[in-house]
Amino acid sequence: MCGRFVSTSTPQQLADYFSVDELAGDVAEQPNENFNVSPTQSVIVVTERAVAEEPDAAHIRVLDRYRWGLVPSWAKDKSVGNRMINARAETVVEKPAYRKPFVARRCIIPATGFYEWKKAKDGKTKQPYFIHPKHEPLFAFAGLWERWRDPETDEWLRTCTIITGDPNKIVRPIHDRMPVVLPREHWDEWLDPTNDDVEALRKLLVPAPDGAVEAYPVSTRVNSPRNNAPENLDEEPHPAV
Repeated sequence: MCGRFVSTSTPQQLADYFSVDELAGDVAEQPNENFNVSPTQSVIVVTERAVAEEPDAAHIRVLDRYRWGLVPSWAKDKSVGNRMINARAETVVEKPAYRKPFVARRCIIPATGFYEWKKAKDGKTKQPYFIHPKHEPLFAFAGLWERWRDPETDEWLRTCTIITGDPNKIVRPIHDRMPVVLPREHWDEWLDPTNDDVEALRKLLVPAPDGAVEAYPVSTRVNSPRNNAPENLDEEPHPAV
């Protein structure tokens, strides 16, 4: 799974990196530096949408903020999203909450890296690791998004989830799952909202190449979401496991 990640790029840096056409709302003015992104927090996402007044034009790429933890359109309460921060690649097409978003509402969730916890042989001790790109400044996590209307306020809430799959050789000794990372050459295919080729899209949900990822142990201070500082990324010289 992926229950905690890091996002330190500015909105403009993300817009440049992903060749974004539009920064939605006040996303450009909001700070983004977060060394301990946690479920239900607002996260930056990259999506594409058609320009209604230009039916023959290509889609425009948008940078926006959604709540992390997907809330299905049919949910009675948004709290269901607290448990839906990840979607399994193996079942994403079958699960009712993810089936429709996979066809038409895919996104990219940028991340500087993510945390994962390695269990000791005793099954009790856990050592956090920071996993980050080796050659690129960012991971492009494959994600899904959804719209949900609050029945009490009638307001719309946009939420997202990170797709996870099998780990690569670097992550496997730490955890049995990792986020799906999309290489640059697949961004257009993934983000295109008119692309409904489910089988072709499923083939993109593979582990990141071993040589594209690095990992090192960090302090257990990252265990608490309240600890949100650059020191979170300092390497732990005496890891527990």
